[in-house]
Amino acid sequence: MTQTETLHIVGGGMAGSEAAWQAANMGVKVVIHEMRPKVETFAHQTGNLGEMVCSNSFRSDDDEQNAVGLLHWEMRAANGLIMQTAEEHRLPAGGALAVDREPFAESITAKLKAHPNVSVSYEEITSLPTEGHWIFATGPLTSTQLGQAIQSETGAEALAFFDAIAPIVYADSIDMSQAWMQSRYDKGETEEERTAYLNCPMTKEQHEAFIDALLAADKTEFHEGETAGYFDGCLPIEVMAERGRETLRHGPMKPVGLTNPHQPDEKPYAVVQLRRDNALGTLFNIVGFQTKMKYGAQTNVFRMIPGLEDAKFARLGGIHRNTFLNSPTLLDAQMRLKSRPNIRFAGQITGVEGYVESAAMGLLAGRMAAAEILGKTLETVPQDSAMGALIHHITGGAEAKTFQPMNVNFGLFQPVEGLKGGRRGRKDRYKAYTDRAKAAWSTWLEQFS
Repeated sequence: MTQTETLHIVGGGMAGSEAAWQAANMGVKVVIHEMRPKVETFAHQTGNLGEMVCSNSFRSDDDEQNAVGLLHWEMRAANGLIMQTAEEHRLPAGGALAVDREPFAESITAKLKAHPNVSVSYEEITSLPTEGHWIFATGPLTSTQLGQAIQSETGAEALAFFDAIAPIVYADSIDMSQAWMQSRYDKGETEEERTAYLNCPMTKEQHEAFIDALLAADKTEFHEGETAGYFDGCLPIEVMAERGRETLRHGPMKPVGLTNPHQPDEKPYAVVQLRRDNALGTLFNIVGFQTKMKYGAQTNVFRMIPGLEDAKFARLGGIHRNTFLNSPTLLDAQMRLKSRPNIRFAGQITGVEGYVESAAMGLLAGRMAAAEILGKTLETVPQDSAMGALIHHITGGAEAKTFQPMNVNFGLFQPVEGLKGGRRGRKDRYKAYTDRAKAAWSTWLEQFS
């Protein structure tokens, strides 16, 4: 195989790492171009591949009733690096797939560097190459120069929203005489899973004071020319509070499915949940508490939460710009840039949202690029699979004029005939979606065997 048949992947996050793994396992030589640690980003802490910058959770692992759990299943069936490594570094999370983030990224890095078909080049790529086979998986933190090159090539205004990062608290600074360990509705098969979340209860008065402080707190200002177009799945808590004083009680602070053992006869008015962030159980992140408050304000406001009065923070929340393509306009069904078919895009920059979705699009881009290099023709990814539903959405299924980043969800799936709509039929409907998807995906994978 000549040098021109090498696959170059720009970006070593979830999508780039998964793309490299898939292509390398198909026998293609791969070079990962990663700008970290030489060029740092606001959110990354290390130069490791596959570093998690926001939550440490891959969300629900239920492959029968949840679309993201189904995506987990499909990635596992395809020998996905991200899912395989997540399983090795799994933490209890009450039915979700959460991982110990540092060893997870270290393991991803070690596996890729040990692969005979993979090499890593630490450098910043600032332009779009005219020849060779390339995948750009630069994620939400695409560098300024590369972003300008993409904008220049596509002729489109770069769309942007802001992702906010939740704070992380040291476990030994939490007052357990007020807090307790319990997953909602005691969900999970083991005692560890059923007690995976740490809960801090609030009375109505405490909730009202907290909302007042949240609304009054100093917030990060945006740079000139930036607009705060948030993705609804990752809204800063103060933005949620601005939408209504009860919004948080119906979101991350909902008090349902929990009983406070310190006061079992008294139902909390609101509950703040924290999820274990590492295997040692020394760090907990505040679930759903992405924020754009200034650091001093965060410390003051979060210490109003019962149990966190003396909290020490390993990391405070933050906010960063997230750039993505108008993929329905710019990409073909093979994830290639229509104006430059030697370039594919993968991951969050394509307009999918979330670690799992990003890695899934990396998996597809890696296989598609490798097949092209090897002269193979791949069958179209079946739309009935979770992978297919997602790639169809971003490469043509979505309305280009209103295109926004999307998590995988059953709303992207083609209906199953003969099944009841509405809430009552949901369980049967979701099971039918997942059964059909597994069969379709398994058939698609057979062409690689």
